[in-house]
Amino acid sequence: MTKINLKDLTYEELLSAIRELGEPKFRAEQIFKWLYKGAVSFDDMKNIPKTLKEKLMTDYCISKPEIAERLISNIDGTRKYLLRLSDGNYIETVLMKYKHGYTICVSSQVGCAMGCAFCASTRNGKIRNLSAGEIIDQIITVQNDIGERISNIVMMGIGEPLDNFDNVLKFLKNVNDERGLGIGHRHITVSTCGLVHNIIRLADMKLQITLSISLHATNDKTRSEIMPVNRRYNIEELLNACDYYIKQTNRRISFEYTLISGVNDNRTEAVSLGKLLKNKLCHVNLIPVNSVKETGFVKSDREKIEEFQKTVEDFGISATIRREMGSDINAACGQLRNKHINEG
Repeated sequence: MTKINLKDLTYEELLSAIRELGEPKFRAEQIFKWLYKGAVSFDDMKNIPKTLKEKLMTDYCISKPEIAERLISNIDGTRKYLLRLSDGNYIETVLMKYKHGYTICVSSQVGCAMGCAFCASTRNGKIRNLSAGEIIDQIITVQNDIGERISNIVMMGIGEPLDNFDNVLKFLKNVNDERGLGIGHRHITVSTCGLVHNIIRLADMKLQITLSISLHATNDKTRSEIMPVNRRYNIEELLNACDYYIKQTNRRISFEYTLISGVNDNRTEAVSLGKLLKNKLCHVNLIPVNSVKETGFVKSDREKIEEFQKTVEDFGISATIRREMGSDINAACGQLRNKHINEG
């Protein structure tokens, strides 16, 4: 029988399990706190009686990914982790340090099925979803490694978070729990390539997270060429879902726009982007494309990026150029995992 990972349980589910074992309610809170302090075995839980540990060991386990590789940027201290999961699969996690504290970029799947042409994460397809506990594990593992608290989360690592909807929701609940990591939803960004049906589901939950939309083109022809999801949900459907999300949550959406030289970085595209997003409660994050050998895409030059930014801002839209972090360690998502797979 496969044992249940305790980190996959919400506090309420853990409480129910503890009661079924005939144990008092306060044991659930003790165990929950130990899990988020970084306990990797039942022996680490010092105030839990041996009899309860023995009961738990019958049906439950505690996940612990292994740090297979750790790269640290000499430029800005960005850390990139290749983590080996219990089934032998690998994911990536990136830690970035800002003035306001640490931000971690976590993966939501092993691989990705979305097929975006500019992204390394999708090169070997999707293997499986990560459980809520495996997403949480990335934060706990990195916190233990650096010995400091992480205050902000972006779900922009390997995988499409809204393609793993239920586990991501459980992760959001658990990471927010004050008995655990206690990271507020306003400090969490969830990125999606545009799964409209789940954007609407998320909107109805009215969570105070930041939703980030990977847009990357302003017409269906170009977007469908670089983002296959657009063949299922076109730009009009996507923006209608975004309007609904803003109406339901009153939260500003961040639109991600990766600038690819000769593809989507000209003034006409900038004007089109301004027209598409004008008067929306939004922000535009311009991203110089990462150089991934397999794609052949080239990043736009700085002057062109700044001109694109100014054109968008002329429509009254807030637009920033993403700071490139960890450029000397290939911190772009998926590259380290692909290298390991190909060499393995």
